[in-house]
Amino acid sequence: MRVYLGVGVGVLSMSLAAIFIRLADAPPLTVAAYRMGIAALVVGAASLFVRSQFSTVRRSDLTLLGASGLCLAAHFALWITSLSHTSVASSVLLVTTTPIFVAVAGHFYLSDKLGWLTTVAVIVSIAGGVIIAAGDWAEGERRLYGDTLALAGAVAVAGYLLVGRRVRSSIPTLPYIAVVYAVAAAALIIGAVGSGSQMVGLSPESYFWMAMAALVPQVIGHSLMNWALGYWPAVNITLAVRAEPVIAALLAIPVLGEIPAWTVIPGGGLLMFGVYLAIHSEARQRPRISEQGEA
Repeated sequence: MRVYLGVGVGVLSMSLAAIFIRLADAPPLTVAAYRMGIAALVVGAASLFVRSQFSTVRRSDLTLLGASGLCLAAHFALWITSLSHTSVASSVLLVTTTPIFVAVAGHFYLSDKLGWLTTVAVIVSIAGGVIIAAGDWAEGERRLYGDTLALAGAVAVAGYLLVGRRVRSSIPTLPYIAVVYAVAAAALIIGAVGSGSQMVGLSPESYFWMAMAALVPQVIGHSLMNWALGYWPAVNITLAVRAEPVIAALLAIPVLGEIPAWTVIPGGGLLMFGVYLAIHSEARQRPRISEQGEA
């Protein structure tokens, strides 16, 4: 029962990310920098208790760790920006298509076999994405731009996961996350300051919601998912996370007064079914690897 509770709280926590980001009402890069910066500080402090594990990090790993961190930074910059242009429902649905890109990229990057099930998953997901995009296009080019950013965010987190695969076998979880989060936070802070995004002088409410976006989805949500991996198969956890777009879209209705376009229902259904097929195909080939989205 405690595992079910942990997974439920974890998924709900992750589903709140888009809501908190919208409520922060701050420039996207500012939100991304604060969210990642706070998360990096929390994880960095926790990693001090296992600092002896950092000895497993080899000099040859640093390039891959840096690349992983930059991919994660790109993910948050793109996805959080997308929320300023499109609906929560469309944004979260599209950014959680990561398993599709992992499956396809893994075929070329890691020589994974691209089976018939994955091929069907890609076709179904493309159909779903086209339906969502068509509905958003009818509401203006800005929505379509936001959809594109969310999709690019999914590609970026796929890169983060694929690069991470190359080093995770030799580096424990906490040192890996601490280094990657630190790189991502540094990149986002430099990007935010360099682009002129307002970092100080925001309202207390903005700082509060940015802190919530870091602590609830990032620290609590992802920590619970990682804890649950000790009790459930990775594929079960990954499938549970697929509830995130549905919960986020439902929460956006009363909290933000945002009703998604009707095309989100059929398009989102196809998209999630395609992602399910990709996860199922991935589980058959790599049952011990979890490909969760980072939203």
